[in-house]
Amino acid sequence: MRESQRPQILDAGLRVAGSGQGATITLERVASEAGVTKPGLMYHFPNRDALMVALVEHAAIQLRRRMIDLLSTSLEMATVADRYRAYVQAAAEGENMRAEWALWFQSAFCPELQAAWTRQLEPWLSLPDGTPPWQRSRLMTARLAADGLWAAQASGVHKPSAADRSVILAQLIDLTRDGEAE
Repeated sequence: MRESQRPQILDAGLRVAGSGQGATITLERVASEAGVTKPGLMYHFPNRDALMVALVEHAAIQLRRRMIDLLSTSLEMATVADRYRAYVQAAAEGENMRAEWALWFQSAFCPELQAAWTRQLEPWLSLPDGTPPWQRSRLMTARLAADGLWAAQASGVHKPSAADRSVILAQLIDLTRDGEAE
């Protein structure tokens, strides 16, 4: 039996999303990048919407895997601060940063894409009831700033220097530390 071309197509879709053509992800471009025919691609993804949802899921799963690698424990045993720290690091150091950001940006216009990101990130970014307000605000500030760093690095718009990025990342990590409010 022939191995599914689905993973190959999704990886090709991330390459297209991360390229100069990322704003225009089409079935034709992804098929060409994957080295498959358009009907071959459509066997797995019958239309662009199905492909886009699968690409977001694929990108979010890769992000989730990077976060798991950054944890010193299992997701179930991790504190909310551990989860946010992993998110901040993974967002700032992503290998498919440009592709992920392009897909994230397109999610602003499509509820199905938003839902795909939410499914993967909810276990990482949900703040449990009872999270003290000082910690809630610090963690949310770290996440939102990490999203901004991610966007600046991926887009190249006012991208910080390597030295500035290192300091910014250290400050964001500091916001995720457990302890008393300052």
